[in-house]
Amino acid sequence: MLTKDLPTQLFTILKQPENKHLVQDDFKPVLRELLTTHPGLEFLQSTPEFQERYAETVIYRIFYYVNRADNTRLTLRELRRPNLIAAMQHADEEDDINKVLRYFSYEHFYVIYCKFWELDSDHDFLIDKENLIRYGNHALTYRIVDRIFSQVPRKFTSKVEGKMGYEDFVYFILSEEDKSSHPSLEYWFKCIDLDGNGIITRNEMQFFYEEQLHRMECMAQEPVLFEDILCQIVDMVHPEDESYFTLRDIKESRLSGSVFNILFNLNKFMAFETRDPFLIRQERENPNLTEWDRFAHREYIRLSMEEDAEDASNGSADVWDKSLEAPFLLLFGKIL
Repeated sequence: MLTKDLPTQLFTILKQPENKHLVQDDFKPVLRELLTTHPGLEFLQSTPEFQERYAETVIYRIFYYVNRADNTRLTLRELRRPNLIAAMQHADEEDDINKVLRYFSYEHFYVIYCKFWELDSDHDFLIDKENLIRYGNHALTYRIVDRIFSQVPRKFTSKVEGKMGYEDFVYFILSEEDKSSHPSLEYWFKCIDLDGNGIITRNEMQFFYEEQLHRMECMAQEPVLFEDILCQIVDMVHPEDESYFTLRDIKESRLSGSVFNILFNLNKFMAFETRDPFLIRQERENPNLTEWDRFAHREYIRLSMEEDAEDASNGSADVWDKSLEAPFLLLFGKIL
């Protein structure tokens, strides 16, 4: 083993001898050890159910970004490519787990889990179409939600007909909140590519945009005609052939995420149109942060402040401190 490089060592140690690849269960011993020994996760030790949820979320995030084939079988080649090993080393050296933004941040887990819990109204750990429609203050169109539940972008791991499970939701929220990542672009491209022929045509775009147009009219917003939108998208993407768009065209465009928001997320489409100066300044100040990092940070603060306000309205004498434990305990209390 000493003669092998670090990715090969890790791959060989973690995988089962009979396998030629890593599966999700192979990462569980790593997460168990992290939860037992990491000072930033000590407060979870009294609640094993939340330890389990945190571990699951980290593993799902790892496979989302690293397993590019999306077949739950991680190869040595895939393990070499991204920043997973660097993130593991960072977690080993950093006492504040929230500074390890890739994969291991507790704050990121907290945001994902709270979002799921808010939508899972009957708390059966499953989400249906009507639940998902409520995501992001009803940001998504019915047509795109139908495509997600048709399991075209990704087969659900949930075994219940018409329901997505927690793992499916993790893949969805990572794709929805950072449309610049490669897994996200592939996820949404499959949704828009109605006939699955590997290209997105004008008609396919128009099919999804029709609902956006209707929503704008219902909200008394000045509608933007599809012809104008199509010209805007062509200018943003610069496809090789202007009569259709390939996945490669989308990936090479720096504004690819905005293309999808225009087609099925009205809130983000309007935000893009108005070019919020606060968000632009935020991006310039922290250019190394991903869209997901920024979203998770904003949502964590919002969720914490909401809990703080709720405590104040209930006459609680407790004041929210900015430690990790406070939001977690509040969530735990709600669930109980």
